[in-house]
Amino acid sequence: MEIQQGYSYHIKGEFFDMVQDKYLMSNKENGNYRPHFYAIQDKKNQEIYWMIPISSQVEKYKAIIEQKKRKYGKCNTIIIGRFAGKENAFLIQNAFPVIVRFFDHIHTVENKPVTVHDELNRVLTENLREVLALHNRGINLLYTDIVKIKTIMEQELENIGCQ
Repeated sequence: MEIQQGYSYHIKGEFFDMVQDKYLMSNKENGNYRPHFYAIQDKKNQEIYWMIPISSQVEKYKAIIEQKKRKYGKCNTIIIGRFAGKENAFLIQNAFPVIVRFFDHIHTVENKPVTVHDELNRVLTENLREVLALHNRGINLLYTDIVKIKTIMEQELENIGCQ
């Protein structure tokens, strides 16, 4: 499967079973694939993608954004943007790394892949990179254990390379 930035994807249940991170958003609800995740390719390792959960609970996250802005002066962990014709919350705070092997399928509406417009892609990419840079400096704004998950993904890449 070719992964392209600008699209969202569903992740295989096998990934969630393997990494066992309690802060990852659950993969399935009532047999439906949910949530879907916006993919951003890693700057250093092109085989890793950062997945940002997309939520339709916009009002809930708008309130959280306002709380964070009052407390910290800004919020770069939740971005509200249009996706599939509606406002959605992009949850950078719940982002995690993954490799192509764990992508299940592209997210579609009426059998057509849905894209994110260029400006929203730019904002998401900048904010993700800022949050990851802060994490690397010891300021963790993420719920998921990205160090553990990234290590597992890098080990998977090594295992693939050894076969």
